[in-house]
Amino acid sequence: MLAVGRNSFFPGDRHDMKLIRYRHQNRIRVGALIGQAIVDLTEVVGGAEDAIRVIESWDALKDAVARHVDAAPQIPLADVKILAPIARPGKVLAIGLNYADHIAETGLAKPDRQLWFSKANTSINGPYDPVDLPIASSLLDYEAELVAIIGRRAKHVSAAQARDYIFGFCAGNDVSVRDWQQHSSQWCVGKSFDTHAPIGPWIVTSDEIGDPHQLDVKCFVNDEVRQHSNTRHLVFNVFEQLEYLSRAMTLEPGDLIFTGTPGGVGAAMKPPTFLKAGDRTRVEIEGIGFIENAVVPERFDGETAN
Repeated sequence: MLAVGRNSFFPGDRHDMKLIRYRHQNRIRVGALIGQAIVDLTEVVGGAEDAIRVIESWDALKDAVARHVDAAPQIPLADVKILAPIARPGKVLAIGLNYADHIAETGLAKPDRQLWFSKANTSINGPYDPVDLPIASSLLDYEAELVAIIGRRAKHVSAAQARDYIFGFCAGNDVSVRDWQQHSSQWCVGKSFDTHAPIGPWIVTSDEIGDPHQLDVKCFVNDEVRQHSNTRHLVFNVFEQLEYLSRAMTLEPGDLIFTGTPGGVGAAMKPPTFLKAGDRTRVEIEGIGFIENAVVPERFDGETAN
């Protein structure tokens, strides 16, 4: 049974929702999750197969979506394949060293400024799809994270304004190849291997989440709890992160912000314990649900895509 958190949808005057991207009858669709069923929104939102179009047009769409949800048939969740809610975000940005216990386990000093790196958007992976154990390295690690999804173009946004620019949240795993991460001070390549950014299982709107700084975060490896913390322990909170980033760049609808990982990563265990083929990682975020990914050997037949 998938953990979906609360089952509210448009309660009162609030437009709360869980936005899901899925495959059903060989078509990719966007829908609204209600309990253990989906209401298809594809036609209501103009045939969009990616949540970005829905997110950037949400203010204009939400009333029509609410009416549609009241009358439309439902598809059982068990009948669909759940996909990454954002297939190809424009930007995938992640902050490093942002929980005190994670900083302590690395032996590094608490940063005076936010430390950011990028993950390639080709690393995006489905919430229940396999994660590659790379041909290039065996030092594969997990990092459970709350992921914020930008809802409006944001530039020079203050922390006090930031909530209004976040569409919602999902769970994410900032899968890391530790030796490649250390090839450069920039970390980008070691964080950007294909399949190494599973996200989902859906987007829960900001209204439904409420305070994003009171959420439990857990990571399991083969049912063993490796990470367990709460977003109240973020060094730089989610709103401060948006303020910092938007001073440098324009954040756009569908951009993903990985907000940091707590202590308990495999590289810091004694001895270091990395993921191996056959392992399963499970990231749970309170109020959102979980993603779960099996580790499989990377397979490459020598052909590249055209």
